[in-house]
Amino acid sequence: MEGLTIVDPKIAKLIGREKRRQESTLMMIPSENYASPAVLEALGSVVQNKYAEGYSGKRYYQGNQNIDEIETLAIERAKKLFAVPHVNVQPYSGSPANSAVYFALLRPKDKIMGLALDSGGHLTHGYPKITFSGRYFQGVQYEVGEDGFLDYKKIEKQAIAQKPRIIVAGTTAYPRILDFKRFGQIADKVGAYLLADISHIVGLIIAGVHPSPVPYADVVMTTTHKTLQGPRGAMIMVTRKGLAKDSQMGKKIDRAVFPGLQGGPHENTIAAIAVALQQAQGRPFKKYGEQVAKNAQVLARELLKMDFSLVSGGTDNHLILIDLRNKKIDGKTAAVNLEKAGIVVNANAIPHDPNSPYRPSGIRLGTPALTTRGMGEKEMIQIAHWISMVIENPKEIKIVRNMVGKITKQFPVY
Repeated sequence: MEGLTIVDPKIAKLIGREKRRQESTLMMIPSENYASPAVLEALGSVVQNKYAEGYSGKRYYQGNQNIDEIETLAIERAKKLFAVPHVNVQPYSGSPANSAVYFALLRPKDKIMGLALDSGGHLTHGYPKITFSGRYFQGVQYEVGEDGFLDYKKIEKQAIAQKPRIIVAGTTAYPRILDFKRFGQIADKVGAYLLADISHIVGLIIAGVHPSPVPYADVVMTTTHKTLQGPRGAMIMVTRKGLAKDSQMGKKIDRAVFPGLQGGPHENTIAAIAVALQQAQGRPFKKYGEQVAKNAQVLARELLKMDFSLVSGGTDNHLILIDLRNKKIDGKTAAVNLEKAGIVVNANAIPHDPNSPYRPSGIRLGTPALTTRGMGEKEMIQIAHWISMVIENPKEIKIVRNMVGKITKQFPVY
């Protein structure tokens, strides 16, 4: 960062400190990961200098020959990986991408049926009143049962009663496999679109660890970081089922993204998405996805041995949701103490949480970034014990921080 150090030494210093923080701590927030040097190079390239409003071959500005090829490469790679006929790679992130789907397919006051926030859903899945999706549309929320699992019979009954225009099958804090086929059947039964938000599990789907929603959904949305190891962007994919339902669906999605919600796309991000999609092809990425799930399952098993209460009793994917009430500590306090020990997780609501969102009863943690560093089952066992040490006795924080420092040196990021 020689140039940055000369022009703005304060920012250069802060970036250096952030790099050291990422290298010296255990990044366990499930939505975070380490992008590869190749992705970072594309993200910070001269491509960021170009305006490219419109789409490949139909730009409003001149000088986009190379940009067109970059965006087309990203689209074609996504089509190949997911076996879909239409892809838009321009959304700035997941929330604008979901908004574009609603803008394209719904009218104001139509019903969006999504998973409730404290059951592991996302704000953009129709959360009432305070969000765009809940204010301009009618949010109908389904929930997990007392066992922490989705009850598809109950969801079907609710869908029949509410008649939503779109059903969202997607989560941010649900540790189990989603039955996309069952969601598709429910959506078909009530005449709703099915939007699969696979932002968290996209890498697991590519790796074959989780089933793909493509045969059952009309539209699939995913962010491009998390388990995909790419930049902070998003993609919207229209499936063959979606096009069979509405042959203009792809064009509607494109118009909703631009000019409906966005101006010039961030083509440097799109170039980095193309790199991430290239890296996701082949056996190495498949092995990565398999190891992410294995690590999460081993971590969950060890935490159960130490009397931690896991929502749904375990995990099928990359994340674990812990109910800390039996440990007599709230999620915010636990997350702060763990961060002091070099273990970075996030406070998170549990299903039907009696506490406030700011100080919820649980914490959410996952294995994508640890797996990117090369850690395996042995390390997960050790980390589970460190988590227990900090939660049970905050006086152990300094001891754990020292051990975290040692293990991070054994598994360098870059």
